[in-house]
This record gives sequence, structure tokens and C-alpha cells, in this order.
Amino acid sequence: MTAADGGGPARALSHVPPARSAPTPHATAPAVSPTASTAHATAPRSAQLPLRGKIVGIDPGHNGRNHTDLAHLGWQVWNGREWESCDTVGAETDGGYTEALFNFRVAEYLRADLIRVGARVVMTRTTNGGVGPCVDRRSSMINSGHPNVAVDIHADSAPSWGRGFAILEPVADGPNNKVIGSSARLGADMRAAMLTGTRMPVSNYDGRGGVKYRDDLAGLNLTKVPKILIEVGNMRNATDAAMLTSAKFQQQVARALLAAIIRFLR
Repeated sequence: MTAADGGGPARALSHVPPARSAPTPHATAPAVSPTASTAHATAPRSAQLPLRGKIVGIDPGHNGRNHTDLAHLGWQVWNGREWESCDTVGAETDGGYTEALFNFRVAEYLRADLIRVGARVVMTRTTNGGVGPCVDRRSSMINSGHPNVAVDIHADSAPSWGRGFAILEPVADGPNNKVIGSSARLGADMRAAMLTGTRMPVSNYDGRGGVKYRDDLAGLNLTKVPKILIEVGNMRNATDAAMLTSAKFQQQVARALLAAIIRFLR
């Protein structure tokens, strides 16, 4: 996520209905992965399939070719409280490694891990070679898949001295009212799993103790299922960037998210 996505203190709730909808030329239907029991029919159904019958939504933020259609990204969509841009290009390291690619690789590792333990997976994008979809469309794709839980995967762009991960949690605004408490529990599980499963510390610049409440993001405002957004690290910090670009670390993050999801759903 870029600095342009930055929030601030909670604002008064606005119920002004949207006057226009997001463009859809780049929107795709959610990809629902098969259950692990289909792919591995002989696998034990208990200990090895703790998420059998569960559905998990994953939104890897941005997309690899967002930079090719800035007009599309600039389209204003309703995020539940106010108008915001369809999407942004995303962050990148000083060496040019993009947030969109990081988000997608972690999502792919997480998807594979979830399938192995019996879950079905709803993805908002299945490649890193497209544009969009817009942030409001991503929320509707997740909601329409009826998952038991969902996570938005991002990395941040902040001053180079800043380090660490942050869990962004929703503020009640109507559509998400029923999942505020459960999202907070999910956030606590995610925070604990990141601390025990990776070497990334909690953010020293975003939120308090690695947790921040946001009322300006469509992914959180419009969710109808327990959901958090994780900023895994700061792409502009050299130490964080070295971790974020490592396949080993990306796999560790995916396993940490998996552990948190299993704990939450159990």
C-alpha cells in the first residue's frame, strides 16, 4: 500500500449513496479453488484437514500492470463512507521490486497452504499481469464467495527509518457492523502469528502495537465477513525490503497467516 492510502482519525459516518459505480473492464470473477480433499482424496480428514468445509478470501493488493492504466486507477469508487480512487500502483523497494508482486506471491503461497488443509479459496486476482479490479469490486468479489474469513495482503511505503508490520482493522460503518468484533479477534491472531512465525517486528510508525483502525479503505468498510488488512513491512526500509523480497520470508508470512486463520476458525 502506498502513502496515498494513508488514513487518519475516524471521521463522521456519511450515508450519502453513491451516484456512480466503478468501471469493470478489468474486473474478473473470483477464483474459487477446489478443496484439498478433491486434490488429495486419500489424505486423512481430521488432523491434516483442519479447514475442511471452510472458505477463505484472499485479496492480494494492487496488480502488476496497474501502472499502464492510470486513468482507470483514478476512477472514483464509493468505499462505504466516501469516494476513493479505484486503486493505486502500489509501493516498491528502492531496487524496483513491486508491492503488487510481493502481495501476489504471498497470496499464492497462502492459497496453496490453505488448499492443503482442506479449505476452499476465493481470490480477487489469479495473476500479476493485469489491471485492477477496483477496490470496491474486490470487496464484492470476496463477499459473494461467502468466506468464513478474509485477508487483504499489502506492503507499505513509508519513511526509510520505519520498520515492521501493521494490522489494519475496520471501524463500524454499516455494512461491516456485524464483523467488527470478529475482525478484531482475527487481527489479534494475525499479530501473534506474525510475531512467532516471522522475524518482522510490529510497526514502529503505523498504529499502536502493530494495530491501526481504518475507516477509509473499501476492503475494510465494505466487508461482510471477518477481515483484516496486513501491511507486512515497509518496502522503503532496507532491512524490511531484504526480507520482503525473499521467497523464504514470503513463505513464512503465508504460514503465519495460515496459522492465524486456523486458530481463528477453530
